[in-house]
Amino acid sequence: MSAAGTDAELLRAARQEQFLEVIDREEAARRFQRHLRLAPLGEERVPLAAARGRVLARDLLAAVDVPGFDRASVDGFAVRAADTEGASPATPSELRLLPGLLTPGVVWRQPVQRGEAAVIATGGMVPRGADAVVMVEHTEASGSGAPVVAVRRACVPGQGIAAAGSDIARGETVLRRGRRLTAREIGMLAATGFAEVPVWRRPRVAIVSTGDELVPPGAAIRPGQVYDSNAAILAASVEEAGGEPVPLGIVPDQEAALAAAFDRALAAGDVVLLSGGTSKGAGDIAYRVAASRLRDPGVVVHGVALKPGKPLCLAVDCGKPVAILPGFPSSAIFTFHEFIAPVIRAFAGRLEAEAETVPATLAVRTPSERGRTEYLMVSLVRDAAGGLAAYPTAKGSGAVTAFSQADGFVRVAALTEAVPAGSPVTVTLIDAESRPADLVIIGSHCVGLDMLVGRMEQEGIGVKALNVGSSGGLLAARRGECDIAPIHLMDPETGEYNRPLLDETLTLLPGYGRMQGVVVAADDPRFAGCSSATEAVAVALADPEALMIGRNAGSGTRVLIDRLLAGARPPGYANQAKSHNAVAAAVAQGRADWGIAIETVARQYGLGFLPLQAEQYDFAVPLARRDRAAVNRFAAVLAEPATRAALRDLGFDAPDPAGG
Repeated sequence: MSAAGTDAELLRAARQEQFLEVIDREEAARRFQRHLRLAPLGEERVPLAAARGRVLARDLLAAVDVPGFDRASVDGFAVRAADTEGASPATPSELRLLPGLLTPGVVWRQPVQRGEAAVIATGGMVPRGADAVVMVEHTEASGSGAPVVAVRRACVPGQGIAAAGSDIARGETVLRRGRRLTAREIGMLAATGFAEVPVWRRPRVAIVSTGDELVPPGAAIRPGQVYDSNAAILAASVEEAGGEPVPLGIVPDQEAALAAAFDRALAAGDVVLLSGGTSKGAGDIAYRVAASRLRDPGVVVHGVALKPGKPLCLAVDCGKPVAILPGFPSSAIFTFHEFIAPVIRAFAGRLEAEAETVPATLAVRTPSERGRTEYLMVSLVRDAAGGLAAYPTAKGSGAVTAFSQADGFVRVAALTEAVPAGSPVTVTLIDAESRPADLVIIGSHCVGLDMLVGRMEQEGIGVKALNVGSSGGLLAARRGECDIAPIHLMDPETGEYNRPLLDETLTLLPGYGRMQGVVVAADDPRFAGCSSATEAVAVALADPEALMIGRNAGSGTRVLIDRLLAGARPPGYANQAKSHNAVAAAVAQGRADWGIAIETVARQYGLGFLPLQAEQYDFAVPLARRDRAAVNRFAAVLAEPATRAALRDLGFDAPDPAGG
């Protein structure tokens, strides 16, 4: 390629392609659904064993009575109720026992006459002549001569009997069209003799992932590549909505390959989903291919005023919905649930589920992008008054875990620039059936804490851990929004960690020691002669090419960094990583040359480490929550010798409480 050609290609890439037209969410849904028939796609019959989760396509009428005969509902004796009139423990009624035993499945031909009784088991067929079953507990059998039974309590006609058709009568509607079948309904159908049932056909949803950077899970991965998580997330979400996923693999960002993928997907599915290739970047060509290949009407939406999800592309090809979802996982799954899941549910005959909402208070001030409706993912915790506090997940649309770890989302209006802390908000729940956590932890993250949480969850204790930094955790503890706040904050006056920063509402659960230090690439010659962290920092500050990776405001490490730099702001200081692992990863990948992190993660990433300061990682606990069972168990697990040994194996200073 010539230099001129290279320049032309570069200019085309730099200009990029603009969205077709950025519209609001409601208008996007209207344009998309206007060209769709939102109704079931057709009927099929499936065996009862395969019917769970399917939706009935017809009303089902009982062809038999359930039960099909009068049957005993207790163990005892089939009798004529009139023969027990006036019976009592003092004056029992004596009835002659007929030979034989009425067990389930036995058809008794001999009628019960006046003054007679027949032994019958629960589920047995009540013989002709009998109109009641007296419980065995209210009788006493004897046999000095002919066998008799003494009945010590009178009964009335119908007592102890489930009459034929009393559960379901022949011709009665067992289940109606549109009912989603669960274990309960399947039991009813089996009881009325249905071996197979008519259900709406599940829509087939073709799923294609696009991108040169994608590799399937389990394959070897190189720098710059990522595992394709969208295909797995979307396939599971399709099943949850009532569809049948048809995975078609990964397609590179090449027009010919994408065109062929469109053809395969349109042939294989009732719905077509692509993820990636929807924005205006130079490599995002799926939209262009869709615009050139789809007809009647083709692309109807490209760009929605949403965050996340602006690059969404919606199209219809001769009545078949096609969606090109954003490549970032949170954007992809959110736009799927907003625009595609309702279509799949309609095609599968499912009723549209009404979203459940709860009121909450936003825990921290949250900025928003003016001009776009933002859907803010939040985690919910109980506050001191018993209400709900909503914590933003603080993860971008590229985070795989943002959607899975959130409890719900808050809709922020398009003209809002920021939502103040303490604002009342309405949270739409992602999973209305999820149970509240037994233990809520808000504060600083640590790999040692991860190990502790894992041990708690292995015991069946549900834990929610929100990593907001030490200062954020301390504030949450003071507001009574968490059970435990992990902190490592130094008192600037005394140099002591954590304890001086508590108020009268908090108590301290001692944790373990960590070593903070400067992390650098193990083979970086600039730091080869450094024997201390202060020397390494001096070398870094003297080199304008040495790029730092900073830490987020509110973290204990940020306090340590600011104290160390004494006002200096080296290149990269404003790039605020939110965890020790993020700092180590930036240095290990060459995106930064140095940063401050704990020794444990430096060792995990194979980095050079120059010790700076030993610190204490402790747990602030609101006094009002100290006696909760989950908090007591956390304290006990933390003190166990096996836990302390595991912490030491991770590189922490964790002596046994007993001094071992």
